[in-house]
Amino acid sequence: MVQYLGKEIGPIGFGLMGLTWRQDPPPLEDAIAVMKAAVDNGLTMWNGGEFYGTPEYNSMTIIKAYFTKYPEDAEKVVLVMKGGIDFEARKPDGSPEGIRRSLDNILKQIGGVKKVDAFNCARRDPEYPLSVTFGVIQKEYIDTGKIGAIALSECGVDTINEAAAVTKIAAAEIELSMFSPDVLNNGIAAACKKHDIPIIAYSPIGKGLLTGGYKNVEDVKKLGAVASFPRFQQEQLEHNLKLVEQVEQFANQKSCSPAQVAINWVRNMSNNPELPLVIPIPGSSTVPRVEENARVVEFTKEEIETLTNLVTGFETAGTRYPEHAPVNT
Repeated sequence: MVQYLGKEIGPIGFGLMGLTWRQDPPPLEDAIAVMKAAVDNGLTMWNGGEFYGTPEYNSMTIIKAYFTKYPEDAEKVVLVMKGGIDFEARKPDGSPEGIRRSLDNILKQIGGVKKVDAFNCARRDPEYPLSVTFGVIQKEYIDTGKIGAIALSECGVDTINEAAAVTKIAAAEIELSMFSPDVLNNGIAAACKKHDIPIIAYSPIGKGLLTGGYKNVEDVKKLGAVASFPRFQQEQLEHNLKLVEQVEQFANQKSCSPAQVAINWVRNMSNNPELPLVIPIPGSSTVPRVEENARVVEFTKEEIETLTNLVTGFETAGTRYPEHAPVNT
């Protein structure tokens, strides 16, 4: 267990995106069962998004349904929500009006059954200073008790440093996996450590590839929208599967799954004195997958070195996102 925002939570968290933001999301009853399994297995850092799904079925609606059914779990879960997006223009909106619209919508749909412990803008809006965006959040939502704290998402070094100078930052949600270790070397993780900002590590299993269940382009189509991302195209995929094969070999020797190796390699970052607290947030849409992802696998120093050497000796083919997508904002 780890301490975060005044609560004791599991060292592995839970990403809600896959429960509502996919071509065929599971029905509400199944989603609630998955969420219950997450709580029961200690995955109590939850991460959702205002735009994860449709206006009728999204992170907020399933959160409301879950905590209406299980109100006793509200105090067990730390909930981080993303927003700050102009849906029509498909771009970040850090304006006072945009922030109010986003947070009011999130809070209205959750309906008071669960406090939003932290809120982050999905991407930084370059048109508004952080002091303006954060000022609205602080004065109108944190100081009034509507939400708990401010976090960052997909942020660069400059944003982390600027944000920390403006207010206390509760977390930085950034991609970190064996396929995407960039933040360990580009100054982002170091900036988080400098300002004592925990890392919420999204996509710790490489958007599904490190489960070992996707061996070709046809398999990858089952992953939905990410099948169009650069890393999942034929030539790049064939190269990237070489890392998956090595992780599978290690997992077989360790008597665990490739996904468990990937998740726990990220989780183990918390033991590095040069890094802050790191909480991986794998997503799951089935109870068995939740149970698999929740397993804490301990590594020896030698095993960590072996895995890290695998990662540092491998150059992932293809970028994390399509060319038009803003990253490290």
